[in-house]
Amino acid sequence: MGQNMRDSTRAWIVLSMLFLFMLINFADKAVIGLAALPIMKELHLTHAEFGTVGSAFFFLFSLSAILVGFLANHVSSKIVIAVMGLIWALAQFPMIGAVSLSVLMASRIVLGAGEGPAFPVSIHAAYKWFPNDRRPLPTGIVTTGAAIGLGVVAPMITWIILSFGWHAAFGALGIVGLIWVLIWMVVSKEGPLDARQIEGGGGGMARVPYFDLLTAPTVVGVLVGEFVAYYALALWIVWLPAFLVKVGGFTPTQVGWIIVLPAALQVVLFPGAGIVSQRLCSRGASSRVARGLLGGGCVAFAGVAMMLLSKSSGAFEQILLVTVAFSVGAVFYITGTSLIGEISPIRQRGAMLGICNAVYSAAGIIAPWIMGHIIDVGTNPAAGYRNGFLLGGGIVVVGGIVATILINPESDLARFRKHDLASRGGSVPSKGSMLSK
Repeated sequence: MGQNMRDSTRAWIVLSMLFLFMLINFADKAVIGLAALPIMKELHLTHAEFGTVGSAFFFLFSLSAILVGFLANHVSSKIVIAVMGLIWALAQFPMIGAVSLSVLMASRIVLGAGEGPAFPVSIHAAYKWFPNDRRPLPTGIVTTGAAIGLGVVAPMITWIILSFGWHAAFGALGIVGLIWVLIWMVVSKEGPLDARQIEGGGGGMARVPYFDLLTAPTVVGVLVGEFVAYYALALWIVWLPAFLVKVGGFTPTQVGWIIVLPAALQVVLFPGAGIVSQRLCSRGASSRVARGLLGGGCVAFAGVAMMLLSKSSGAFEQILLVTVAFSVGAVFYITGTSLIGEISPIRQRGAMLGICNAVYSAAGIIAPWIMGHIIDVGTNPAAGYRNGFLLGGGIVVVGGIVATILINPESDLARFRKHDLASRGGSVPSKGSMLSK
C-alpha cells in the first residue's frame, strides 16, 4: 500500500511538470502572434512575409515529431523531454539582440523542431503512470497547460512587449525554459506502466502493423479532426491578435486580455471533457460516443463560431465568438489522443502519437501562409482577415463532421484481433470471452 501511495504521489508530480512543460511550449508559440505588429514594423515585413515566418515554425515540426516519437519507444521520456526543453530555451536567446528576417526564421525553425514532439511525448510519459480507463483526465490536464501557455500568460507577455520591447519577451521565455529543465531533471521519473507490459492499447495485442494502424478509420478520423483543430490553433497563434487590432479596433493591451478568454475557457473544458468522457465510458457508452462524437461535435461547433466571427462587428459579439471559436474545438486533442492510445499497442504508442502529431500539425504550415496571402489580396486588409477566418471556419466544420463519421475504435480493434488471430492460425473469440480475460 505504501508503494502505491508513493507511486500515486509521483504520478501527480510528473503530471504537474508535464502541465508546466506544455504551458511553456505554447507560450513560446504565442509570443510570435502577440509581437506580430512590432515585428512587422521593425523588420518591414508584409503580411505574406510574416505568414511565412509563422509557417517556418512548422518546417521541421512534423519530421521531428515522427523521429522523436519512434525514439520515445526506446529512450527514457525523462531524457527526451529534458533535451527538448533545453532546445526551446536556447532557441529564444538569438531574439534578444539585433534580429534580421533570416535570424527570425532560423530561430522559429529550430524552436519548431524542438517543440514538434512535445505533446505526443508528454502524453506518452503521462500514460506510463495512468492505465487506459484513467487517461482522459490526465490528458485533459496536460492539454490545459497548452491552453494556459497560449492564452492566460498572454497579458504578461504583452506587458513585457509594451514595457521592454518584443526582444525581451523572447529572452524571458528562454530563461523560464532553462529553469523548468533543471527542476524536471530533479523531480521526474519513469512510470511503471512501461513497454514491458502489454496494457491499455491495441486490444491487448503485442503489435499491429503500422499500415493497419494508420489506415484504420478511427486513426484517419482522429487525423482529420486534429488537423482542422490545429488549423484553428495556428490562426489563433499567428493572426488572431492582428485581426483584433486591425478589424476589431482593440488596443494591444485589450487584445492581450481577450486572448486570455479562449484559454480560460479551455482550463475548464479540458479537464471537464476528460471527466465527462471518462464517466460516459464507465457507464457503458461506447468509445465511439464518449470520445469520437464528443470531440468531433466540439470541433464542428467551433468552426461555426469562427465563420460567424468573420462576419461579426460589435465588440461583445466578437469577444464571445473568439472565446468559442478558439477553445471548444481543442477538446478533440483530449478525445483524439485517448483514441490513439486506446487502439495502439503500448510498444507502438509513442511512435503512433508522434506520427499523428506530425500529420495534423502540418496545418500549422498551411494556415498562416494561406491567411497571409488572403490578407494581401486586394486593397482592403480588413476584408482579407474576414475572408481568411471564413474559409478557416468552413474547413473546421467539415473536418469535425468527417471525424465524427469515421471514428469507431470498437470496430477497428475487432478487425485487428481477427487479423492477428488469423495470422497465428487461431479462431476469433467472442466479445464476452475477450472481456473476461
